[in-house]
Amino acid sequence: MIRVLATLLILLAPRLALAACAPVASVGPAIWHAAAAEDPTVRITFLGHASFLIETPDHARAITDYSGVYTTEPPPDLVTMNHAHPTHYTLHPDPRIGTVLHGWQEGSKPPAYDVVLRDLRVTNLPTNIREWGGGTEINGNSIFVFESAGLCIAHLGHLHHLLELADLDALGHIDIVMIAVDGAFTIGQDDARTVIEQMHPRIVLPMHYFGAATLARFLDMMRDTYAIDVRHDPTIEVSRMTLPDQPTVIALPGGP
Repeated sequence: MIRVLATLLILLAPRLALAACAPVASVGPAIWHAAAAEDPTVRITFLGHASFLIETPDHARAITDYSGVYTTEPPPDLVTMNHAHPTHYTLHPDPRIGTVLHGWQEGSKPPAYDVVLRDLRVTNLPTNIREWGGGTEINGNSIFVFESAGLCIAHLGHLHHLLELADLDALGHIDIVMIAVDGAFTIGQDDARTVIEQMHPRIVLPMHYFGAATLARFLDMMRDTYAIDVRHDPTIEVSRMTLPDQPTVIALPGGP
């Protein structure tokens, strides 16, 4: 059940929901938005597994791939979920959460969201996922895009495949990507790198890495083209002004 206390528009065509982020180039480097002298700041905290807390300048709070395990007190205003495993969703979220967005298809139409909560906009792009028996769950996952303070943040959820040109056009310009780098349960690390190169983000936040050794392999693979920034604090603050000049992987500590 989807509970929405924010402004929610259910769009008929999910690819149209992402038009606000400027289209990303299909090939070649991205063109970055210009920064203002005093840009507002978005606060991002890695809670663990695939869950990040996103806090906007106007204090809207969202948690990605919410399962109830990684949460906050008080609870967030909005949560997104994906259907790959119970560690990425719950059918019994905290009843105090005002907006719950299921990233998988329920019924005859793919999930299609355009939610505005104060200075936060959340849209989605459905993707398919593998089933345990070897089949495919159509639209079992969503890439959720969070827009605030002039930043476009994409959480790829349990993405299992490379993106097509139509997906990239729908997603548009992305500044920050949150991507699973376990290399086993989602996509291989080489394919994860390809997805990153398709999207041209300025910041990559690895998640779903199940330990330091797996994360280290991913970081080593990325060192030739990305700056590597390993943090000991799970929280970063980002604005348009503070986006790094060189594309950077920022590794935050978090749970498994």
